[in-house]
Amino acid sequence: MKILVINSGSSSIKYQMFDMNGELVLTSGIVERIGLEVGNISHKTFINGEEKKVVKEFPIPNHKVGLSEVVNLLTDAEIGVIQNPDEVSAVGHRVVHGGEYFNETTLITPEVEAKIEEVIPLAPLHNPANLEGIKVCTEIFSSAKQVAVFDTAFHQTMPAHAYRYAIPEELYKEHHVRSYGMHGTSHKYVSAKTLEYLNLPKEGSKIITVHLGNGCSMSAVKDGKCIDTSMGFSPLAGLMMGTRSGDIDPAVIFFLEEKLNMKTDEIYNLLNKKSGMLGLTGFSDMRDVEDKINAGDAQTRMARDLYTYRIKKYIGSYIAALNGVDAIVFTAGVGENDTAVREEVIEGLDFCGIKLNKEENSLRKPGIREIQAEDSNVKVLIVPTNEELEIARQAQDLIK
Repeated sequence: MKILVINSGSSSIKYQMFDMNGELVLTSGIVERIGLEVGNISHKTFINGEEKKVVKEFPIPNHKVGLSEVVNLLTDAEIGVIQNPDEVSAVGHRVVHGGEYFNETTLITPEVEAKIEEVIPLAPLHNPANLEGIKVCTEIFSSAKQVAVFDTAFHQTMPAHAYRYAIPEELYKEHHVRSYGMHGTSHKYVSAKTLEYLNLPKEGSKIITVHLGNGCSMSAVKDGKCIDTSMGFSPLAGLMMGTRSGDIDPAVIFFLEEKLNMKTDEIYNLLNKKSGMLGLTGFSDMRDVEDKINAGDAQTRMARDLYTYRIKKYIGSYIAALNGVDAIVFTAGVGENDTAVREEVIEGLDFCGIKLNKEENSLRKPGIREIQAEDSNVKVLIVPTNEELEIARQAQDLIK
């Protein structure tokens, strides 16, 4: 069974194709700069252990043109992995927001598309692009099942006291203002992998997953289900991130508006794209941050302290929410690769019996790794995330 996974953005399309017999990646790529004067496609195939790469530049006015070229590459006589689009059994779509309508992977129908469109106000930057990818793929891969995998679905198991805000009831009932969370596909994948790796039964398990990339979020996972997560109504809440502020006193927004005469869109842009690590240091890439710290820059040192302190605070609150913890799991680009961040997060948690093996933490090895000290009462793991594979698995399970 061949499954194509699509992550459709406003001006880009990321994709991977899997042969689910062995869960092999056959091809992956990205279509970029859609709608601009010149777009590009970077496409890789993996055949018999050999990687081949193709890069093309040409005008890509819309998603249909971009995906049509992807099909040409997938069926190319020399580097193709299928002979025609009908060989694709399913297309798994990453959909950022499903509101309260979807708590599991869903076969896409016109009614489902309508619900995705209905919750666009909850994810105005993402859902329109996700929906566009669905519409184009439905036309191009007409024989395939179209499957929606929602970023918010894993968090729909949160109890009301975790997802509700202390604001007037009608704002929730009439306008669905509540915490939804994001990165659910990643949190689900790594928490399940952790249970499997540690041979822990779901029942009674307590895991904290720490997804650190340019976007950052954490989840408290009990009995294999999410009971709390750091992102909220939007991806802006929670941890400090590459360009997002994370948690902030709402009165700051009123101050910016009233005292500095900033408009709503300016404040939105400031908090989402000009804040976080970028706002404090001028850099959003943690490798640049590390270089500045090593050069003795005090401001950058403070910024990373703020970054790791926020994570540590959430760990403490989630230990309380879970009434203990079996494992703390780091994942995503920063979580998997930044040794200093992991060390600073775990430092000072020994009162909870959480201790790090600094030597093991400093090593770079592939796959799942344990990095806790021998006398640690809690496992500390690095679990590489694979959201595309998780989407493919969920699509396969659904159509089966």
